Amino acid sequence: MVASSTEGGTGAGRRVAVIGAGIVGLCSARYLLDRGFEVEVFEPREPRSACSFGNAGVLSSWSCVPLSMPGEWKLAPKWLLDPLGPLSLRWSYLPLVTPWLLKFVRAGRRDRIDALSDAMFVLNNPCVEHYRELLRGSGHEKLIQDSAYVHVYRNPKDADIDAPAYRLRRRHGASVRLLDAGDIGDIEPAISREYRAGIMIENQGRTTNPARLCRVIAEDVRRRGGTITRAEVHALIPRQGDGVALELGRETRVADKVVVAAGAWSKRLVEPLGLRVPLESGRGYHIMFNDSGVALNNSVVDDDLHFVASSMETGLRITGIMEFAGLDAPETQRRYSILAKLAARMFPDLEGTEHDRWMGHRPVIPDTLPVIGPLPGQPSVLLAFGHGQLGLTGAPMTGRIVAALAAGERPNIDLTPYRPERFD
Repeated sequence: MVASSTEGGTGAGRRVAVIGAGIVGLCSARYLLDRGFEVEVFEPREPRSACSFGNAGVLSSWSCVPLSMPGEWKLAPKWLLDPLGPLSLRWSYLPLVTPWLLKFVRAGRRDRIDALSDAMFVLNNPCVEHYRELLRGSGHEKLIQDSAYVHVYRNPKDADIDAPAYRLRRRHGASVRLLDAGDIGDIEPAISREYRAGIMIENQGRTTNPARLCRVIAEDVRRRGGTITRAEVHALIPRQGDGVALELGRETRVADKVVVAAGAWSKRLVEPLGLRVPLESGRGYHIMFNDSGVALNNSVVDDDLHFVASSMETGLRITGIMEFAGLDAPETQRRYSILAKLAARMFPDLEGTEHDRWMGHRPVIPDTLPVIGPLPGQPSVLLAFGHGQLGLTGAPMTGRIVAALAAGERPNIDLTPYRPERFD
């Protein structure tokens, strides 16, 4: 446990506070415990409020395609005007999000894409192997399943295996296969016959219950001696030569090191310490169908309308939409009805009733890469946030990096692309 400000404590230099009990924070805590640190995790919110609960369950080993690709920003007006489109903006929020959007467009310069792709690949590719290591011997190994990622298209001309996104994946060794309508019917018989072509990215993974995966890792953290405390950290105060104070409202705790893994809320903690990072909430939505009568063998993405369908332990999950409205605005209720329409279109035999709705805050950074590394000038504060839609995929490698940095080791990968000060 992290000592309070009034305690002398033992194990000098070994007390680490992790802020955030999402999948990135939990993986960081788990690997820190492996290295002998005393770990306390702080999390103020209900588990279902976080993206670690509401994602599509995809473990995307071949996620090496930045969100901002050359020229794709030109599609934004079309997406914003389409009622079923994948992008939404609360117009009153436009003045606040405009600086982020400009950085997003600049991140998609052609001369930057290969380097961004390489950095994404290093972080994301080992995810399935690392999760299997984390779950080995737990009795929950079946939470991780082999899977492909099947992209489907209504117009065969759109299934371009030589498009830049697929070329990037193939450059890193992905097995990418073109599918015709018959192949799609064989692989995923439940989906509509209106899809006439597809592209399958093989050798990936998925979890059938992201929330249970988090719970299993959290239980392992506790079993290994870590503590998870329901509390909000309001501020961090580095102390000269004596760790970091965590302000919890009426109480102050002190840790030798702090890991900031608070997702989209991380910006509120690091800005008072002098770091301005372009972190936004890319709000995502999902709906779940119980007793849907639909079973998918893989994760399926409609590349025309940009939503993902996954079979979960608890039903069929439909996820999608990137909405910019900030951390405090209420949910946009019509987004759920849009996802329901998309689900009915993809699955003509869909049964059951929608029984769960969720909106969560994806922590998005313009160049798609998370912030990983020490806070400039404050080596006791380690940052691990900004994974966007890939938090589940990038969490294990991020946790390993965090633990190595806390131990004073130099990771065997180049951390330059993820450095916190890269936007100065």
